[in-house]
Amino acid sequence: MANSCCESASGGEVAKADPRWRRVLWVALVVNAAMFFVEMVAGAAADSRALQADALDFLGDAANYAVSLAVVGATLAWRARTALLKSLFMLGFAGWVFTSAILAFVNGTAPDFAAMGAVGAVALGANVGVALLLYRYRTGDANMRSVWICSRNDAIGNVAVMFAALGVLGTGSAWPDLIVATIMASLALTGGVQVFRQAMTELRTVVA
Repeated sequence: MANSCCESASGGEVAKADPRWRRVLWVALVVNAAMFFVEMVAGAAADSRALQADALDFLGDAANYAVSLAVVGATLAWRARTALLKSLFMLGFAGWVFTSAILAFVNGTAPDFAAMGAVGAVALGANVGVALLLYRYRTGDANMRSVWICSRNDAIGNVAVMFAALGVLGTGSAWPDLIVATIMASLALTGGVQVFRQAMTELRTVVA
């Protein structure tokens, strides 16, 4: 595939794994696993649905990177199947965040804006670094594209969390936090649909 760092002419041929791709995935995996714990603890302490949603997203991405590492060098068919599974995880994350936002609207209180802003800034730095490492692989196969989309969405979500912190500071309400959580769910939804479509196209190509 054009601009891909793996050679994958057909589903029956094993792609030659780029060692740089493997190293980038390991870095991304470690960063995302660490940030999951940081944001989950901070989100619970700050009573922020946006931080908790972002923490869950970090966990999902860490799992995605682990799966991507497992299929490095696999056939195009298996990489496409893996991307299809990851797209379903992204869609599931979107559903969870939407549900969490609705429940928080009914029962929640205003979160701690200072903790939201500080943790959001740390998460943004982590995600921007990972996104820069993954940028060259954004036009690869469905598996590579899914990893890039997750990282890109995370960075956008972190910026949104920081704006939500300012909104909570200015309004004294939970609305900015809930709005950002909903935006993050929308990003996961659209990203999941994109990866699902590309994976299905690649699977149809292999079968044909």
